[in-house]
Amino acid sequence: MTEPRPTDAILAAFEAAKGFMPLDEGLALYAAATDAAGRLGLPVLEVGTYCGRSTILLAAAAREAKTVAVTVDHHRGSEEQQPGWEYHDTGLVDPEVGLMDTLPAFRRTLHAAGLEGHTVAVVGRSPQVAALWGKPLALIFIDGGHTDEHATKDYEGWAPHLAPDGLLVIHDVFADPADGGQAPYRVYRRALDSGAFAEIAATRSLHVLRRTGSGI
Repeated sequence: MTEPRPTDAILAAFEAAKGFMPLDEGLALYAAATDAAGRLGLPVLEVGTYCGRSTILLAAAAREAKTVAVTVDHHRGSEEQQPGWEYHDTGLVDPEVGLMDTLPAFRRTLHAAGLEGHTVAVVGRSPQVAALWGKPLALIFIDGGHTDEHATKDYEGWAPHLAPDGLLVIHDVFADPADGGQAPYRVYRRALDSGAFAEIAATRSLHVLRRTGSGI
């Protein structure tokens, strides 16, 4: 069966947006979101917005399913985006307060893609937002901070909100430490070892798991 594919306009907006997700992983995320939202009719949610590159794909899938994409981020940048680190972008620093602020870039990204009306942006820290959340979700995309503390809290906070047969998507999963940090990999292994998830797809570092049980 042919995988669903975004429109040319959505792909162009994705390619133009600031961010790190490559196209093949983006297409896999879109396919997962299209499947989950279409089957369950529930919102999709991502942890880790940055400037909205992946949000474009989630919001486009949500639009097709007549639901919404929720994206959660404090917009002060993750660890590796701070000054002196590999992924720091001086153009995203608020000159008045001297801190990272990706929210304006995110808003421009969603506006350019024509998807503001299909996206709910929550500005806050993931565990605090998860503690307040009360609605089941069709898909959860974990792509926030990559320390063990942050990745673990993202999983523990959000996985219980995933509907039965919903999809958990985890980015930057590297089995070999030489390829990248291990926190997302440990969360991925924890999800599988819980018996509540079964892996259904993988595209490079992006892994898609279906919720099959309750023992998260």
